[in-house]
Amino acid sequence: MSLNPPPGTPATPHTHTPATPRHRTTPQHRTTPRHRTTTGRATTTAPAITLALTAALLTGCAGSGDGSSSGDRSHQERTGGTGDQTRSTPRLPSPHTPFDYQLGGAYDPPAGVRAVSRDRAAKPVPGRYNICYVNAFQAQPGRAATKWWQETHPDLLLRDPDGDLVIDEDWNEPLFDISTAAKRKALLKVVGPWIDGCARSGFDAVEPDNLDSYTRSDGELDAADGQAFARLLARRAHERGLAIGQKNTTEFLDKDLGFDFAVVEECGPYDECGPYMKAYDGRVFDIEYEKKGYEAACRRWHGKLSVILRDRDVRPAGEDGYVYRRC
Repeated sequence: MSLNPPPGTPATPHTHTPATPRHRTTPQHRTTPRHRTTTGRATTTAPAITLALTAALLTGCAGSGDGSSSGDRSHQERTGGTGDQTRSTPRLPSPHTPFDYQLGGAYDPPAGVRAVSRDRAAKPVPGRYNICYVNAFQAQPGRAATKWWQETHPDLLLRDPDGDLVIDEDWNEPLFDISTAAKRKALLKVVGPWIDGCARSGFDAVEPDNLDSYTRSDGELDAADGQAFARLLARRAHERGLAIGQKNTTEFLDKDLGFDFAVVEECGPYDECGPYMKAYDGRVFDIEYEKKGYEAACRRWHGKLSVILRDRDVRPAGEDGYVYRRC
């Protein structure tokens, strides 16, 4: 988990990190990687990406070598050299930056990769655009993580009318209770320091996962709850000088939640790449897990957004079953 977790917070169990898709069903009844609801309705309105426009005006049209859309700066420059948590304007990734998704364990990026997403417990890669993965809407899987939350923040775990925990059964992850403003404020006191840790470690951006937890809440949460907490996360990230990526959930593309780019899974096979492309002007990292979907995405979107093929367990390089390709 975070490099600076609350006392007693269990470590992230990397072998079960929820990076892989949710084994979608057929398109007629499919769920997207995190059991997102069906996206039958068209999404044509892009969010107002104020940060992107501001960064472009401030930095000119030249991209930096590390895959960011502003010049390369040291961590000291980005923190003001004072150790202050507040940093300068977040750096956005450049459109269609070569990318790697390393949630299953850190390793040296393949040649040519300029942006990398890693778990918040890992170190960023020098000279790359680094994205910090945070499981922001659900607890990590496993008894240790659930026990920690039950003992330290029992009121922040979502429960059904019978008092039982609401669980994402595919990954055995209890959902966080974001049903009220008070609950969201309290949860931010836990998740917020994780984001702060990403900034202190030198990451450029944060990727909060399970934005669509409301779709697995058995009706205890709704989209407005997810959107409200997302806005809090975006504000916290920006205050710390971090960009923030929307993880999946095309349903939210017409909402101005403060996201700066997107990290999506399998947008190719389900014709979802276009809406993300339009919303984020090519600042989209698409992870495909099937060769057919990868090839389709490459044919349509090569040179417009970043498309990679990874094994479903996002294994580190050198492990049996490791897969990485990009177009």
